[in-house]
Amino acid sequence: MSGTASTLVHVAQPHRRRTLADPPWLKRTLLVVAIGFVALFLVIPLGAVFVEALRGGFRLYWAALTEPDALAAVRLTLLAAAIAVPCNVVFGLAAAWTIAKFDFRGKSVLTTLIDLPFAVSPVIAGLVYVLMFGAQGWMGEWLADRDLRIIFATPGIVLATVFVTFPLVARELIPLMQAQGRDEELAALTLGAGGWKTFWRVTLPNAKWGLFYGVVLCNARAMGEFGAVSVVSGHIRGETNTIPLHVEILYNEYQTQAAFAVASLLTLLALLTMLLKSLIEWRHRRALLAAAHAETRTFAS
Repeated sequence: MSGTASTLVHVAQPHRRRTLADPPWLKRTLLVVAIGFVALFLVIPLGAVFVEALRGGFRLYWAALTEPDALAAVRLTLLAAAIAVPCNVVFGLAAAWTIAKFDFRGKSVLTTLIDLPFAVSPVIAGLVYVLMFGAQGWMGEWLADRDLRIIFATPGIVLATVFVTFPLVARELIPLMQAQGRDEELAALTLGAGGWKTFWRVTLPNAKWGLFYGVVLCNARAMGEFGAVSVVSGHIRGETNTIPLHVEILYNEYQTQAAFAVASLLTLLALLTMLLKSLIEWRHRRALLAAAHAETRTFAS
């Protein structure tokens, strides 16, 4: 009887594996659908940008990129990103460290507020800054008396960029730090390390890959932001136009080839950002595999 039951089990197991395995046609169909979507909505549109940008030849392409208004837009975009990203790194580290490592009243409220820019339209964010710092805004008269300009100037663009990007670093770090727990920090404190030393020697190294990933995403969003920046910039050519705003102006003026040339520059920056993101993910996977192998060797010995 036991032999018969054993035979039935051995016969049933391969049948069960065949039943649970995905049929080949389903895999091929899903692969075709995925590749079709990627080609239709990503590869072809991005390729069209470069085709249109180079339609008039490389000479016109280069002229569109090096004309003064385009260079001013590039400088302003890089400046806004250079200020917004470090601000978000500081905020993201502080918020993630506080939420993941400490218990306090109002933690859930703080976590919800961090997600607020995801829920609020960037245009509304720009209007809020106009309401606060515009000529007719709450602080408009006070700023005018001191000859300070925020709206229709670089500070307003930086503020709008910071607002729409500040959740990105924090949102990458919070779940990572929560998953890591507090054991290593508590051990460091028990051994006599202070709070800052524990942060620099334990917390930050453990979160470095999430931090790098958040910085890459934050930088990409900062360079490509349009809605909030459009509201607070005033579209002053050569002064308050970032790259996306400069592309819009060129396109509205029917300078199609120049618009696509500048758009291709922004596309190249985005592709470079995605390449850097992929490199970070690859390095992270290698670090995890190396740590797993080291742990296996230690356990085996």
